[in-house]
Amino acid sequence: MRSSNPLKAMVVAGFSLLSAMAFAARSFPLDQVRLLEGPFKHAQDLNLEHLLQYDVDRLLAPFLKEAGLTPKGRLYPNWAGLDGHIGGHYLSAMAMYAARGDSAAKERLAYMLDELEACQTAHGNGYIGGVPDGPRIWSEIARGDIRANAFGLNGGWVPWYNLHKIFAGLYDAWDYTGSEQARRMLVDLCDWCGRLVSDLSDEQMQSMLVAEHGGMNEVLANVYQMTGEKKYLDLAKRFSHRQLLDPMAGGRDILDNMHANTQVPKAVGFQRIAECGGGQQYAKAAAFFWHTVVENRTVAFGGNSRREHFPSAHSAMEMIEERQGPETCNTYNMLKLTEGLHRMQPQARYADYYERALYNHILSSQHSEHGGYVYFTPLRPRHYRVYSKPNAAMWCCVGSGMENHGKYGAFIYSHQDDELYVNLFIASELKWRENGVHIRQDTSFPEQAKTMLTVLTDSPKRFTLKVRHPQWVQAGQLRLTLNGRSWLAQSKPSSYVSIERLWQNGDRLEIDLPMHTTTEQL
Repeated sequence: MRSSNPLKAMVVAGFSLLSAMAFAARSFPLDQVRLLEGPFKHAQDLNLEHLLQYDVDRLLAPFLKEAGLTPKGRLYPNWAGLDGHIGGHYLSAMAMYAARGDSAAKERLAYMLDELEACQTAHGNGYIGGVPDGPRIWSEIARGDIRANAFGLNGGWVPWYNLHKIFAGLYDAWDYTGSEQARRMLVDLCDWCGRLVSDLSDEQMQSMLVAEHGGMNEVLANVYQMTGEKKYLDLAKRFSHRQLLDPMAGGRDILDNMHANTQVPKAVGFQRIAECGGGQQYAKAAAFFWHTVVENRTVAFGGNSRREHFPSAHSAMEMIEERQGPETCNTYNMLKLTEGLHRMQPQARYADYYERALYNHILSSQHSEHGGYVYFTPLRPRHYRVYSKPNAAMWCCVGSGMENHGKYGAFIYSHQDDELYVNLFIASELKWRENGVHIRQDTSFPEQAKTMLTVLTDSPKRFTLKVRHPQWVQAGQLRLTLNGRSWLAQSKPSSYVSIERLWQNGDRLEIDLPMHTTTEQL
């Protein structure tokens, strides 16, 4: 690990305007980015095949049981006590594939929403959840009886963490597919949440947040953006854990031996609150968290943690021996945070990390033949990894894995006004509908160190193409060829090359990306 002292000064100074830069560079909807043949398309297609092997009625069983309805399938026994959390992830995954037009995913998404709405109606108060013994837990919390530890709350196994997945699933169903049914259900669920904690003091809220609670602050900020109702942003702030928020905003790394995937979703929420105009403290906390984790606590392939916890500097060498290496969920959430920070301030360093983690950790976390998911990726030499099986393993990384391989198109490109960012070198086709432009990217990267972009348009269009100069391409070595003529790339590693011109149909930009072998300190 490296010292974070220079980083502290950079982050606090460099992100003073973050919250005023909301939505500077937006990603494209999934239905506007089509993957072409290559490892990512293979993983995306295999993932859908894998997902369709799951029994939806068994995923929904905890929700029906808690609503007093008769389940239509048996509860999954694996990870009993956390019943329902996979159902929310599965809802998100179905929404991603439905957004691209897959009929099986659309059918399953519609069926799940109908069944969950029946559960919400049966509860009669806006609640939807598969949390075991939920009514008792929530009623105790509402009257201020809070008994929390890192992984337990009032005798339940991280109930807010569990419930967050259905919040997020409903949001994704609306965000990806425009489902008004999901939107209505989510708003009612958020209002239930607001009423539940309305009488709790700030001290009681912070006491409750000691227990892992997923990205509750993130999804509530999302709902504020969705509705424009400030009460949801206020609620997102109430769900922000000051034990992490305050030191991160002050540039202090206090992460040694903390449970990693409890902390990363909190930081994702800080970023979303800042992006929604929630204040400088949240912007600084999100930025510093990203930098200290990426610069000081991340291994070469983009993952972090051992035995699910951030090691201290003196125990970092344990990563070489530990069987429980970096957890896939951590990287799933770090990519969320990275994409959010890039939206606010589109800098190439965010895309550099995203690429590293996506190619080396996320893509490899799926079995390339049967599609199972990985929990831990050890650095231990000659070790092995354990992959999940459908309808058997229900680990947290199974849930996030369901989503990981369905959204590879989300960050390849982004745009800000008439600027188009090429963040990743993945074979794909973009339909930039707002500008009437299609971009086709043909590449076998990283098998070959190059890519080619072709502009397709009915009429000439003026815009700025911003191509990432990766951190791993040395200064002066990035080579661009536009329609057969060399284009001087006056750029440095970890930046964007800007090409502003009137683009014609059929224009081709070839990009050579010379690679070099490097070493990094653990």
